[in-house]
Amino acid sequence: MSDDSSSKEWVKLEDAPPIPNLRFRHFRGESDYPHMVAVTEGMREVDQLELTISVDDVAREFKHLENCDPYRDFLLAEVNGKIIGYTRVWWSKDPSGIYLYNHSVDLLPEWREKGIRNAMLRYNEQKLRELAREHPTGVPRLFQSVVMESERDWIAVLSGEGYKIFRCGFKMVRPNLEEVPDLPFPDEIEVRPVKPEHYRAIIRAWNDACKDMRGQIPISDEDFKGFQESPIFEPSIWQIAWQKNEVVGTVLNFIDKQENAQYERKRGHVELISVKRLWRGKGIAKAMIARSLKLLKDHGMTEAALGVDAENPSGALHLYQKMGFQIEKRAAFYRKPMN
Repeated sequence: MSDDSSSKEWVKLEDAPPIPNLRFRHFRGESDYPHMVAVTEGMREVDQLELTISVDDVAREFKHLENCDPYRDFLLAEVNGKIIGYTRVWWSKDPSGIYLYNHSVDLLPEWREKGIRNAMLRYNEQKLRELAREHPTGVPRLFQSVVMESERDWIAVLSGEGYKIFRCGFKMVRPNLEEVPDLPFPDEIEVRPVKPEHYRAIIRAWNDACKDMRGQIPISDEDFKGFQESPIFEPSIWQIAWQKNEVVGTVLNFIDKQENAQYERKRGHVELISVKRLWRGKGIAKAMIARSLKLLKDHGMTEAALGVDAENPSGALHLYQKMGFQIEKRAAFYRKPMN
């Protein structure tokens, strides 16, 4: 492709800082995957991010993108031909009808505090406003970005551009899998081995529960396809509570072997915990979590982790603390009205 700045490949950001050989361009395809991984890896230490990512992970994510066209909705920044950062924008709609215009700007630490991230954020907002033209005007529209509390630079940029915290979530860890109590289910509830023909009922039960969770986006068919293709998809360790032919509770446990190898630990994840509204307060969630912890221990794990909304209306935070989980990190959802 041409290197001429007037080419359709290159994008001019009017408020970009005057840094020699800094340029912005559209996504080129699979050849950009390794560069995007390198940016994420380069951010990990400074931003204290616990994550593992590979080219295969990026390829799988791109295969199942929704409400996002990478050739239109990604922007890459480079200096002297080296990728130093990239953006992504996409939209989603939560169960209450709010349109959320999501975005992120990943940038290598050595290029921060120079105005690059601010310029890329404003570009994101411009692109999201263009996407919003296709949506109803009579509903709330909000820009959104999710940030770990350790990402101080991105928090500073968002705050400086008028974003405020909407809600917080906690990453919680149970440091051991010892002394897990034996907790019974109500007589009419049973846990069954998961079969492929159960998947739709399980995801439908989770999505129904999302209606009671602030800003929780339901799992789409495309989301689930991506999950099925990932190395952490292991239905044999899920805990699904049934009452006759109805799913009333879910815990979709998983073990991330790649993450465990990188951080030299044996951690299992207890996630997508839900109980149907009419069945709450009967000990179903506690029983599913207890069974999950014992199952993870049987698979050689020595600790467990989960995520939770800090103000979950069902009292999930208190429940998880009673089950031995401790707050380790905080994440925040930053929002700003589009208009």
